[in-house]
Amino acid sequence: MTTKTKFSTALKTVTSTIKSDKELYFGYQSNIAMAFYDEARKNGTVIPHEELLRIANGAAKNFLNLWIQ
Repeated sequence: MTTKTKFSTALKTVTSTIKSDKELYFGYQSNIAMAFYDEARKNGTVIPHEELLRIANGAAKNFLNLWIQ
């Protein structure tokens, strides 16, 4: 099995698991959202905390939903 085939198989497994496991989806969402949040804060955004969390979570969900479709 080639590296490309192994990666493709692993990616399909991760994708289907994120799609079917709500807790795993939420874990990925949380980590992506916080990376977005931290980067925005580091770059000096003046968006209020709650609003930035809403945006970060929306971005994370959008990313994941595009991935698993």
